[in-house]
Amino acid sequence: MKLYGYFRSSAAYRVRIALNLKGLDYEHVSVHLLKDGGQQFSESYKSLNPTSLIPTLVDGELAIGQSMAILEYLEETHPKPALLPSDAAGRARVRAIAQTIACDIHPLNNLRVLKHLKNGMGLDEETKNDWYRHWIDVGLNSLEAMLANSPATGRYCHGDEVTLADVVLVPQVFNARRFNCDLSTMPTVTRIADTCSELDAFILAEPARQPDAEA
Repeated sequence: MKLYGYFRSSAAYRVRIALNLKGLDYEHVSVHLLKDGGQQFSESYKSLNPTSLIPTLVDGELAIGQSMAILEYLEETHPKPALLPSDAAGRARVRAIAQTIACDIHPLNNLRVLKHLKNGMGLDEETKNDWYRHWIDVGLNSLEAMLANSPATGRYCHGDEVTLADVVLVPQVFNARRFNCDLSTMPTVTRIADTCSELDAFILAEPARQPDAEA
């Protein structure tokens, strides 16, 4: 398998964690989002993923975009260790947590939105960062309520085993800290993220440990 991504992309980060958790070997292929006007817009990459978004997982002749679809594909094709609970209610809860991040928080704060706020709408750097922090605050505080108020929350987002919810949570918390967001009102979110970050699969997926990492 090949994973086309960028070290700082939280969507690619999710997939790296899942690949590590499942013990799957893969080749990292860097797609630099800033160099050369954005390598994701090159014709060679667009032939794999017409959306010009990352990541893309290539498995044999199959190329899959969208990190959540990739995570589900890995779960179905390599079911051990399982990253979704065995019961329907548990699977629904894990997906709801993951999609709160992937659908409600991340799209508002990804690179192309931030670039448009600055270059297309003329916002200064601090105003752009205020936008970022606002949606982190709204989204992660909602997630904090989901986690803190549920008896299904354990050592991790759902019970005491790592699930796709944790795989998606950790990169979002990493980004929030990179932008100096105030996470003091989110003790459950940060506790779970910090617990996950002690596991080898999460450590090896960290942005600073990737072949294309930059300071």
